[in-house]
Amino acid sequence: MFLGRENELNQLNDLKSDGYARFVAIKGRRRIGKSRLIEEFSKGFSKKYLFTGLVPTAGSTSDSQREEFIQQMVRQGFSDIKGNDWSDIFFELSKSTKKGSVLIALDEIAWMGSRDPNFLGKLKIAWDQFFEKNPKLIIVVASSISSWIDKNILNSTGFFGRVDLTLTLDELPIKDCVKFWKDRESSVSAYEKLKMLGVTGGVPKYLEMVNPKISAEENIRKLCFIKSGLLFNEFERIFHDLFSRRSKTYKKIVLALSSRHSLSQEEISKEVGIRSGQTFSNYLRDLTEAGFVSADYAWDIKSAKVGKLRKYRLADNYLRFYLKYIEPNSQKIQKGDFESTSPRNHVQWDGIMGLQFENLVIRNRKVLLKALNISPENCTCDGPFFQTKTALRSGCQIDYLVQEKNTLHVCEIKFSKNPISTKVIDEVRRKIDALVVPKHVSYRPVLIHVGGVTDEVLYRDYFDKIIDWTKLI
Repeated sequence: MFLGRENELNQLNDLKSDGYARFVAIKGRRRIGKSRLIEEFSKGFSKKYLFTGLVPTAGSTSDSQREEFIQQMVRQGFSDIKGNDWSDIFFELSKSTKKGSVLIALDEIAWMGSRDPNFLGKLKIAWDQFFEKNPKLIIVVASSISSWIDKNILNSTGFFGRVDLTLTLDELPIKDCVKFWKDRESSVSAYEKLKMLGVTGGVPKYLEMVNPKISAEENIRKLCFIKSGLLFNEFERIFHDLFSRRSKTYKKIVLALSSRHSLSQEEISKEVGIRSGQTFSNYLRDLTEAGFVSADYAWDIKSAKVGKLRKYRLADNYLRFYLKYIEPNSQKIQKGDFESTSPRNHVQWDGIMGLQFENLVIRNRKVLLKALNISPENCTCDGPFFQTKTALRSGCQIDYLVQEKNTLHVCEIKFSKNPISTKVIDEVRRKIDALVVPKHVSYRPVLIHVGGVTDEVLYRDYFDKIIDWTKLI
């Protein structure tokens, strides 16, 4: 089943009817569904040629990438050719793409051209001389290394004016995530779904592995705490494939963020022991563009202008769960200690689900704005908010702040298995007291929760709105 991505698929299909050859770039983290989207899109073509790059290893060469590409051509009906040059390979491919509706997909293009500095130049020439001549042809290039797509395709002078559509695949919205429970969508509780999403996030490949017939804990045990489980082995695959020799450095950064709400670049630099310069900024940019880390910018409430200050948070639920619970138990998992017992005693849900649930809410901002009866066009600024401490003001951090023209919606996000007590009122009041609010601006406290609230919270009537997230899914 192909679930979600209706908007992206519609954008791709719109390109087929305008009478021009089109060049499309798709980027997004591994397992996010790039290949699956291309496969679904390919169903509407009379001819389709789908290729994927060979995962780089220590022994990979430009020759091995070309040889693999030729083998994939042969498996798709081409005669075996002697392709010592990408120009010859693309020319041979062009012979079968001159007429009719044709899709050419170069998946993981960053791997495909990683060892040959002339690969992209020859692809550009082939596009100009051959592929573009067919008005019903579409080329799709995709990569899990988003920074490579940005640098070599989107910001390259060679491809300037040639890329007609760029899609960045994010995690699926929660309305699509719950569809993976299929015909048990209504019988499985929202609390159990959210616990599962606290580990998988909205990553389609991980959600495909969920068995709706068993509990969230049993699913997590099989995926994370068995040595053959997908999510037990996933972390090293991701970091090795994407970041290669620098994978240890990137791991240090996400590890520093795994137990924190958010950190500035200087704080992360100090934590990992690497100087905060341009190179370190590039590391953070790579992690951000890959979808693992989010950069949250502060803004000035009075002017509603975004400032230069930003903090980074771990936006990927799987990475945090791996670093906090799977990796520390890796030796026990290798020995098979969890094959017949639950890891329940090793996973402190109350300690991790707060941050995991925040990620789910932030990634589903449209759902939140709708619950607040705010139209996106009336939203001046929104997101996790931090106010730095100075001599004249206190510092504070708001889980999620939504600013309309003259109103601030101060959102506190809580995940609990027990009803939330009145302590939450004191917490939010302290944050608002520290927040510098202009005189002409109103503020409205909002509580977003899972687990319910006590009668006393309702009785004290502090919050302008209390949103039960389980009712939204």
